[in-house]
Amino acid sequence: MTNLDPRSLIAMAGFMSAVMAVVLLFMRRHYPPWIHGVGAWAAAPVLWLVSTVLFGTRGFVPDWLSLILANQLLVLGTVVYYMGTRRFMGQATPWRLWNAVMVATTVVFTLLTYWLPHYALRVGFFTLVMGAIYGAQLRFMLRHGGNGFPVRMVEVVLVLHMGVLAMRLASILSGHAGEHLMEPSLFQTLYIGAYVLTVLMLSIGAVLMATDRLRTELEHLATHDSLTQTLNRRALLEHCEDELERARRHGQGPSIMMVDLDNFKAVNDHGGHQHGDAVLAHFAERTRQALRRGDRLGRYGGEEFLVLLPFADVEAALVVAQRIHATLATGHPLDCEVSIGLTSWTGKHETLDSMLSRADAALYRAKAQGRNRTCVD
Repeated sequence: MTNLDPRSLIAMAGFMSAVMAVVLLFMRRHYPPWIHGVGAWAAAPVLWLVSTVLFGTRGFVPDWLSLILANQLLVLGTVVYYMGTRRFMGQATPWRLWNAVMVATTVVFTLLTYWLPHYALRVGFFTLVMGAIYGAQLRFMLRHGGNGFPVRMVEVVLVLHMGVLAMRLASILSGHAGEHLMEPSLFQTLYIGAYVLTVLMLSIGAVLMATDRLRTELEHLATHDSLTQTLNRRALLEHCEDELERARRHGQGPSIMMVDLDNFKAVNDHGGHQHGDAVLAHFAERTRQALRRGDRLGRYGGEEFLVLLPFADVEAALVVAQRIHATLATGHPLDCEVSIGLTSWTGKHETLDSMLSRADAALYRAKAQGRNRTCVD
């Protein structure tokens, strides 16, 4: 570490920024457009890269480039990264506020470079600004980021670098700010080295968050019906098999309901397929509201749905069926009538095929008896 002068560390930071900018730009180009914020995340290391290049030319180019613009691009890159995080998490990006911050910091950096040139004050002000941005992002992520590993990793990086910034501010207040940025001191080496690691880890965190979101969305698409957002047939049957296996171990099994929309062909014929799709989506949304927390609703095929009711005997399942009938009879233009075939677990010998067969038979009985009712087998 002692052999790395500040200029070498700044060059390393520039290299890290360039690599991660390429990675994030590639992701921005090839990832689905519904993963927001990747463009801003890709722009941030580009700004950090230009900033490090300008810092590295300190002493060879005018101060307005190597001090004012370099500092502002570093601050702007951090703000853009924060805005990318907000977009990624579906929140508004308050650019008006941060544009005002950028204007104010430009004025202060200009004053501390030309009218009141003071290295310690400039570094102290920069440290406070960066700490404030990190603090805003950390607070936002703690409130909206969830508990995933990529989010937690970025939060830890922010906390650690805020600790480094606090140490730097303490060193400035104690009179150990140094003379200039390129001073080959231990403090400068530690501070710039921490910046290099932060640039790398924040960029890696962005990559991991976007990749985790893509994985989650693809898993959702693989297990859910795109129209109704209910489980698809394969995923629902897997849930049913898992529930029966659990029932064989613990002795308390589920009930299953086969639900079919009555006269759905007439709905399609009279209103068209788009209207039929709207009815299906409405049915799924209202039915979800009538189910218990652990129940599972899936599209079994066409206008036929399957409901898995864990830990539910016939009486409990009938209550749920009554709620489904009631929630679909509120007068909404998309309300429909449904027939329900219901069956419950009969013991450890039970198989999913036998339960589905009984539920299907009960459903046909409900149809034969006039529809819009529940029958039990």
